[in-house]
Amino acid sequence: MKVLVPVKRVIDYNVKVRVKADGTGVDLANVKMSMNPFDEIAVEEALRLREAGKAEEIVVVSIGVKQSQETLRTALAMGADRAILVVATDDVHTDIEPLAVAKILAKVVEEEQPGLVLAGKQAIDNDMNATGQMLSALLGWSQATFASELDIDGDKAVVTREVDGGLQTIKVNMPTIVTVDLRLNEPRYASLPNIMKAKRKPLDEKTAADYGVDVTPRLEVIKTSEPDSRAAGIIVGSVEELVEKLKEAGAV
Repeated sequence: MKVLVPVKRVIDYNVKVRVKADGTGVDLANVKMSMNPFDEIAVEEALRLREAGKAEEIVVVSIGVKQSQETLRTALAMGADRAILVVATDDVHTDIEPLAVAKILAKVVEEEQPGLVLAGKQAIDNDMNATGQMLSALLGWSQATFASELDIDGDKAVVTREVDGGLQTIKVNMPTIVTVDLRLNEPRYASLPNIMKAKRKPLDEKTAADYGVDVTPRLEVIKTSEPDSRAAGIIVGSVEELVEKLKEAGAV
């Protein structure tokens, strides 16, 4: 079985995001970029499926700017077999919307014919949580979202997913789309030898036009702003004073 894993280049999760002074977006100048953490978990799960003998080939694909090849090389260094970069924009500030990404991925799936698409449940930059579901609709495939456990049982995928009430286990027909949650696994670090090997692994470069997909944005960002700063705390001298303060604040 071939596994396809979409990965996205985002601001590193350890970086404090700064909003531009004019509110038109976030400042990306000299900012460290890395693989979306949920996508990293998806790559790790694909590697574990291959190690368990349930997958033969892992293909990673990224859609965005040319610099996304760095993200793909990270996935290759982790152990993926080959990569596909779809250049959809030259502007690092342009975020390709989920529907356009799903349409391109659908074309890639038609070419590659994977048995499983493993994707992060959402990207930490826009928190859309939509691409996997849209891809499922476009392909007519089954889907299992928010996976915290995954097992392949013949032509079925058994997925434990996180829901508001706890955990839900479902069985879906293959081929399928699975979007992964944080508790699925702990991604491995790429070793130096594997980083060197990744430079020689195949990385095909294409464009959105090659797939006949229009990536013109359908959404317009009106304004970007930072959340309100947290009010300073106060120190109280007794429980009685604490209760009084809570009453004044309407908390009790």
